[in-house]
Amino acid sequence: MITELLREVHIAPSILSADFGHLEAQVAEVMDAGARVIHVDVMDGHFVPNITVGPVVVRAIAPMVHERGGVIDVHLMIESPERYVERFAEAGADTLVVHQEACVHLHGVLTQIRQTGAAAGVAINPATPIETLSEARYFCDLALVMSVNPGFGGQSFIPTSLAKLAAARAFLPQNVALQVDGGVTIDNVAELVRAGANWLVAGSSVYGHGRVADNFRKLTSAAGAA
Repeated sequence: MITELLREVHIAPSILSADFGHLEAQVAEVMDAGARVIHVDVMDGHFVPNITVGPVVVRAIAPMVHERGGVIDVHLMIESPERYVERFAEAGADTLVVHQEACVHLHGVLTQIRQTGAAAGVAINPATPIETLSEARYFCDLALVMSVNPGFGGQSFIPTSLAKLAAARAFLPQNVALQVDGGVTIDNVAELVRAGANWLVAGSSVYGHGRVADNFRKLTSAAGAA
């Protein structure tokens, strides 16, 4: 299932912006509206200046997500991610995305992720050139271009990220999915798809205001109109 989803265009609601007091209900709402990729941002307070969730949250939502035919996309914004790969995979992560900037032995970490059965992803920060993935692009299933500086939700899209996405799509093998995370809104989502992104992480634009299901449907519709 994950291989098929990686080839398709999906809005991936990020639970970073959800109401954690009603997390299960908020995840269920977007899934019932058609979401198939649920994005989980993991932060350690070292690699990025914020602390969020761990494997226990992934384990809590995994049964519901999987029962509804979805996958859990875990973005590890942490130092030494290789120490936690198995824990998140065992908790139910279907994709694990690590940062190029956090991995001394990136090939080894991507291999480790695939050995758990999860899809392997690599992310780069806004100031990191796509060319740093000249070797890693052959050993991953997903590449994530950060369009904000990682650490906090609700930030504005960095305009130069659009050209970076287009360059990334031309640079990456065709079988590698291209994800974008940060400042994805109803106003830019179609343009991001046209630039080559097919997994689009949306946090505050889904959970930040109004009805969650309606927000998700509008973003999906706009992405499909690209």
